[in-house]
Amino acid sequence: METVYSSDKSGANTFVRYLCMLALLFPLVAAAQVFKVDEMNASQLAALDKNHTAVILVGGIIEQHGPHLPSGTDTMMNEWWARTLAEAIAKRPGWQALVFPTVPLGTSGANVLGGRYNFPGSYTVRPETERAAFMDLASELGEQGYRWIFVVHNHGSPLHNLMLDQAGDYFHDTYGGRMVNLAGLLLGPPAPRPLRSAEAAAEDGEFEVHAGMSETSRILFLRPDLVAPGYAKAAPHRANSPAEAVAAAKAPQWEGYIGSPRQASAAFGEQELRQRAAAFSAAALSILDGADPRKIPRLSEMAMKNPDIRRIEAGTQSYYDGIASKQAAWLEKQKQ
Repeated sequence: METVYSSDKSGANTFVRYLCMLALLFPLVAAAQVFKVDEMNASQLAALDKNHTAVILVGGIIEQHGPHLPSGTDTMMNEWWARTLAEAIAKRPGWQALVFPTVPLGTSGANVLGGRYNFPGSYTVRPETERAAFMDLASELGEQGYRWIFVVHNHGSPLHNLMLDQAGDYFHDTYGGRMVNLAGLLLGPPAPRPLRSAEAAAEDGEFEVHAGMSETSRILFLRPDLVAPGYAKAAPHRANSPAEAVAAAKAPQWEGYIGSPRQASAAFGEQELRQRAAAFSAAALSILDGADPRKIPRLSEMAMKNPDIRRIEAGTQSYYDGIASKQAAWLEKQKQ
């Protein structure tokens, strides 16, 4: 340490260079516990300790979010949450996170609320297609010995969440590990929202489920450059129940959102994102410690108790069944 105060400039410079090198090294050592599967080779992946590696599967439905938000809104949020989850897992001694590229598949976009199964900006897949994709990934990971998988694929449709829940149950029953759809768990009462005034809440509505104040705020925080300026003057489409959301979405001039985007702010969006990130991380870490995720209530089960939601998703399934029949008929012709 004496060289710091020495008049020998070469010694001082050497010590400073040493400190700088350490400062650069330590972040790299910490970050090395978060791996991206698409940047690793077969030997590196084979060497991972499967019992202490948490795989993170990131999803992102391509779905319209009105005239003011990008169709990748859910994707951007999920990728941000996945990063925070990976960092939380990597902080645990002996643990590492293996993050997969985003799977851009989802089912039952919010436009189905009004029976609008085709809507500019929504490019969804059949529920069975989504389930098959995640079951296939579960099989690959299970066969290679992975034990822990967390799916970060936040999207409010109960049908969407049911597909991911079933993929997770398949992994558990077949391979004995845990594959958890984190966004599909009801993780206790909502966190306090001090940045949401009573006036804003009243205008936004109790069933603000799509591209309203909350999601607009989140994208104002994550990607303000992608939020159309018109959000600040957007008329509210308030809904206090699923039935009211359906009525709003069936209106002839519905613009693709429920709630009040004009009440949004980046500060509120950051609060929302960080609160949800903390809930996801706490749930995942408790599961790594032995908690049984099957004992946590699921959105897919609770939401389907509402008859209005059951009707919405029944109509959605009927539409997708029609698509499946059309595809099957074409394939059958190819055999002739």
